[in-house]
Amino acid sequence: MDEVRDSFRSSFGGWLWGTAAGLGTVLLGIAGIALTIASAGDWGAWPLALTALSVLIALGKWAEVMSAKYQLTPERLIVRRGIVMKSIDEVELYRIKDVRMDFSLLNQIAGIGTIRLTSSDETTRGASLVMRHVPQAQARREELRRLVDAARRTRGVREIDMVHEDF
Repeated sequence: MDEVRDSFRSSFGGWLWGTAAGLGTVLLGIAGIALTIASAGDWGAWPLALTALSVLIALGKWAEVMSAKYQLTPERLIVRRGIVMKSIDEVELYRIKDVRMDFSLLNQIAGIGTIRLTSSDETTRGASLVMRHVPQAQARREELRRLVDAARRTRGVREIDMVHEDF
């Protein structure tokens, strides 16, 4: 087995503080507690339902984060998914065609980003492989690009772009 260069999961804390959905979930929980205290029982336990909803949303996102783990070796990206039913996908690095990174202002503040891979590998043939809320996304993207170039050089692989131009 190849030496694992990097192993990471999406960041639950990054999602919580670095996305509008995460901040909205936090504010929903705080609003439920604040309304419960401020209403002093006038509304019964209904404001706590907001807090319970925010906890359910956070638990769902936490389970999603825990269900995917990414490992980067010099030859492949290994994607392990699942909690009860598990699957393992491997993307050969020399097959990766494009590495794209997206991040909003909140993502930048939280230090996370979304990395999208396009490759000729079966794992990503239909759609890009999307890794959301990746901590230290810029550094991980650069390391991934460096390893892709090294894997291509090792295998002697070159990519040729075919463009059709009408004259």
